[in-house]
Amino acid sequence: MKIIVDAMGGDNAPRSNVEGALEAVRELGVEVALVGRGEEILSILRDMGMNEPPPGLEIVHTSEVVTMEDNPATAFKEKKDSSLTVGLGMVRDGKGDAFVSAGSTGALLSAATLITKRIRGIRRAAMAPKVPTPKGGAILIDAGATAECTPEYLLQFAFMGSYYAETVLGKPQPAVGLLNIGAEEGKGTDLQREAYALLKKAEDEGRIHFAGNVEAREAILGAVDVIVADGYSGNIFLKTVEGTALFMSREMKKMFKQNPLTKLSAVLVSGGLKKFKKLLDSREVGGTALIGISKPVIKAHGSSDGYAIRNAIDQAAKFAGAGIIESITDNVEYMRLPTGRNEAGEEKI
Repeated sequence: MKIIVDAMGGDNAPRSNVEGALEAVRELGVEVALVGRGEEILSILRDMGMNEPPPGLEIVHTSEVVTMEDNPATAFKEKKDSSLTVGLGMVRDGKGDAFVSAGSTGALLSAATLITKRIRGIRRAAMAPKVPTPKGGAILIDAGATAECTPEYLLQFAFMGSYYAETVLGKPQPAVGLLNIGAEEGKGTDLQREAYALLKKAEDEGRIHFAGNVEAREAILGAVDVIVADGYSGNIFLKTVEGTALFMSREMKKMFKQNPLTKLSAVLVSGGLKKFKKLLDSREVGGTALIGISKPVIKAHGSSDGYAIRNAIDQAAKFAGAGIIESITDNVEYMRLPTGRNEAGEEKI
């Protein structure tokens, strides 16, 4: 399996991407193509004592870089020889199995949608990060790709998130919950109420395991395996979880540094603290999948180091080998609403 990596994307690029790619080649048994400015990549390899890429690592030279200052909607068109544009083109053309980038989220979403295209029948792609819960995590979909949604979008997010959770969480029938301000059926705005009806119908037909509405508090406690939300609400939920985790981590450090007794206590519970820190560490997951795109695409965090990039590559390889895109394609007819009929009496897509 070959994973294409945007070597120039991210705050620590290209070094973090080179380091992560090397770790992935050594530890995961995958091939990696680093797409970016070849001389900069080679310079980093020389710093590591390598005069050329080791077996399993390929360098694809490009002259341009999409930066955070570029217009995310048009950058990939204006910079056709960028690592982002060329890398996604390679995946589209079958020269790689998945794509990983720690660059601009907006640029990646726009480029993936227009270069590799959405799965036919899918209205919008969605970001689906794994958030920590006491029960092994949950998939949040959408986390910011589409701020304003229709009930049909949420129906599609539920299906796609369910298929993804089966692989990521290892649960054959993941419980799907609709993020809302209360658990009762009539809660929320028109969007949530209409989406609820569609999700309940899919549950009745045996397509998904819909567990009803779920409040943010219960969602983070593991009430469901898939949290369905419009991108606006989902992003607020995600950032709140991240902020709370950071707050707790800082306060715990202060607490354990107060005096010699608390420092001793820190030593005694160090094992548990390390496990807790790992649970909240975004580097462990590696990145966020863009679901609904016709090829596997992973968005790594902009501040990713080599370890995070290594895990993003691992996530991309699992995504590519899990058959998730095929599952979505085969079942897309159950996740779209009729939009009228053409002159031949066929439903429009």
